[in-house]
Amino acid sequence: MRELSILRVAGSAYSVGAAHGERFGADIREYLAKRRALSAIGTDLDDAGITAIAEGMVDHHRAYDPLVFEEMVAMAEAAGISPAEAIIVGGYTDFIDTVRAVAHGTMVEDQCTAVLTPPMASEGGGFLAQTWDMHASATPHVFLLDVRVEDRPRALIFTTHGTVGQIGMNEAGIAIGINNLTVDDGRPGVTWPFVVRKALAQESFDDALDAIVQAPLAGGHNFLLMDAEGHAASIEATPTTTHIDTLEDVPLVHTNHCLNPGGRSVEGARPRALQDNSERRLLDAGRLLTEASRHTPETLMALLRDESSICRHPEPPFDYESSGAVIMRPASLDFWACWGVPSENDFHALSMAHG
Repeated sequence: MRELSILRVAGSAYSVGAAHGERFGADIREYLAKRRALSAIGTDLDDAGITAIAEGMVDHHRAYDPLVFEEMVAMAEAAGISPAEAIIVGGYTDFIDTVRAVAHGTMVEDQCTAVLTPPMASEGGGFLAQTWDMHASATPHVFLLDVRVEDRPRALIFTTHGTVGQIGMNEAGIAIGINNLTVDDGRPGVTWPFVVRKALAQESFDDALDAIVQAPLAGGHNFLLMDAEGHAASIEATPTTTHIDTLEDVPLVHTNHCLNPGGRSVEGARPRALQDNSERRLLDAGRLLTEASRHTPETLMALLRDESSICRHPEPPFDYESSGAVIMRPASLDFWACWGVPSENDFHALSMAHG
């Protein structure tokens, strides 16, 4: 078993980004090389051509959240890469939607099973829980970021080298998770890690929701959002469509296919095996939630470790695996996370309620 590495940083956005880049520079460059090569699959573009697409997205990121952009630029400088390359390594799964639209790329990614549980059926308040599944080459790059940027709430963020944020919760009780969607309406725009970080900069559910739905997205993602009072929603968002499902008295589950007509209208083609797997994980997660008389950290850990379909192991030709998992309870500011395949690793318990 392996412990989840935690990087604790505070100060200005620039100092936070520089600390990330200096500590993980070699890992970031290695991860960039893998992701840039994957992005080019199906195109006739070399590294420079792929990077040029990302260069057309830099201004979108700067305009959407200047403070996170400052952090990303400092990280990129410290790691010896450009801001455009930081967008590739950090926003890869949205970036390939853009490459598909502008350069006929064929790379697809299929990952993550996520759930929201109602407060009245949960121990101590509602939960947001999910696996983070990706090509197995991503697993060595997983770590946890404990960030305290001036003028923004402290946040615990599950992420990977070179990425400003993937899944997280802030000290105001705003929690956000994600599922990737494959869409054909990709365009130069903002990638999902910036959306995660902007949502985590907010102190109310409505403001965090606005950060998601107002984002000029580059690709498709489903975002799951919850606050300390138990307000929660699942948001399917693509560059041209948005659909919101509000959590009521039944858990919400999302995997990697669109569940609403708007999203399905722009959904990209994927191998049948990936669609079948996503549908199976949706059903299995729903079944496991129904079987639990009350949702607790332990029942959700069991769900994320379930070997019927949810806990994934690399198999050809896709080689996806559950690279980690997170459980968040905004009402108590408790956060559980594990590195790597959940069935093979322990969850690390943290809390922002005690400093």
